[in-house]
Amino acid sequence: MLLTAALSAPASALTVEGVDLPDTYSAMDTELKLNGAGTRSKWFMDLYIGGLYVPETIDDGQAIINADEPQAITLHIISGMITSDKMKSATMEGFESSTGGDLSAIQDDVDTFLDVFSEEIKDGDVFDLVYLPGEGVRVLKNGDERGTIGDLEFKKALFGIWLSDEPAQKDLKEKMLGER
Repeated sequence: MLLTAALSAPASALTVEGVDLPDTYSAMDTELKLNGAGTRSKWFMDLYIGGLYVPETIDDGQAIINADEPQAITLHIISGMITSDKMKSATMEGFESSTGGDLSAIQDDVDTFLDVFSEEIKDGDVFDLVYLPGEGVRVLKNGDERGTIGDLEFKKALFGIWLSDEPAQKDLKEKMLGER
């Protein structure tokens, strides 16, 4: 009887650097699956855990970027060294890389998005970036909605920060795409 109970229990969440990422994420009545997760590091310091949620697991970053379907990226802050200014600066660099430096079509959306990082950021904060077709990217901080920004073009640039050919960190991209 115990063996049956153990076999029917849900799969445990992926744990990265002590952060438990759930196996699923609900977005617009769609149950998204954890595709993969990894650690964003800079100068030998671990900064945050990034998790990618998609309808069906996939290892093609460009296909994820281009998909007009519910998707989510979660950022779990694991360092007290991240400040609002550093997060804004790093995110802006990511947008520039993912768009080849041409932000003209989405500049207003980028500015609005960067405002999300204006208030203090501390160890343990969680940002959810949830793309909903026809709505835009819903941004949450610690479960509180901070607004919905942009459209599919903005989502492509945003998700491109982690999943493009010039990602913020190559091994984080690989982990988010499910490579172990």
